[in-house]
Amino acid sequence: INIPLITRLVGDGVTGSTVLDGNEEDLGNYNCAISVDWRRNGVRVPKSTQYKTEINLLNAARPMLRQWEAEKLRDDIIKQMLSLTAAADAANVLLSASDATARNLFNANNSDRQLWGKLKSNYSATWATAIGNLDTTDDKCTAASMSLAKRIAKNADPHIRPFRVGDGDGREYYVAFHGSRTFRDLKADSTIVNANKDARSREGAGMKDNPIFQDGDIEYDGIIHREVPEIDTIAKNTGGTYSLDNAGASGTTDVRPVFLCGAGAVGIAWGQEPTPRTDFVKDFGFRPGVAIEELVGVKKINYNGKMNGMVVGWFASAADS
Repeated sequence: INIPLITRLVGDGVTGSTVLDGNEEDLGNYNCAISVDWRRNGVRVPKSTQYKTEINLLNAARPMLRQWEAEKLRDDIIKQMLSLTAAADAANVLLSASDATARNLFNANNSDRQLWGKLKSNYSATWATAIGNLDTTDDKCTAASMSLAKRIAKNADPHIRPFRVGDGDGREYYVAFHGSRTFRDLKADSTIVNANKDARSREGAGMKDNPIFQDGDIEYDGIIHREVPEIDTIAKNTGGTYSLDNAGASGTTDVRPVFLCGAGAVGIAWGQEPTPRTDFVKDFGFRPGVAIEELVGVKKINYNGKMNGMVVGWFASAADS
């Protein structure tokens, strides 16, 4: 399934009596292909086990399968957010399976939409150099570093468009997805603490909505910060060839990503939406089953190796002691 990108016009045009013929702009036209494949799972409930509970096990299996699919989709999105975009229509390279060549190519292609710690100058086209610059003294996730990531998004070319929300009032937001570690560091930043203490609403349900008292999203400087704990687990990737554990300064500093997303960051394509299936004939009806199946693909949108709607911030983020 192909996702098109028509680039914005950047020329000056013509004015007055200047002839336009021959001064037109080329319209940029790019494509990102998402491949779909089948994904299925099922549950068998033999009659020999049904007597152990009063509930209908087949009915109980259906919401469990829906939950399984939702969690698989969430993990696929995280893996693609962490993936290294490749040139043209090639498949993205999962960070866990990447080599130094793929990481360096990704860095070079996305120099205008990454932030390493608190400074843009931490960037290097060599991945190992850039990530080695991160330490827990200066390069934890803070309100200031996320505001810098937002400015990077605004100045990137092609642009990273924010979401527009509200009833025609023109408010714009980026959404930053954190693992628990960077979200912890952001919550502890004095700027965020003071903003929640001094600027959040007090009237009505103010206490209920204030994250000082009730955990939840943090909203600051036009960024909605959302915690997704599974980001840390997937970034650690104990089963792969590359992990963000001990990847930072001195080879002893854990690094975790933050995905600052605008419009068009990740694509999800369905050839068939999740569909339940039942089977009551297996083993002459003694082993009835229920299943879920879908034809789906997930991919971080990129054009010619450049991420489309995302800035990735890489931050030093130690485990809880």
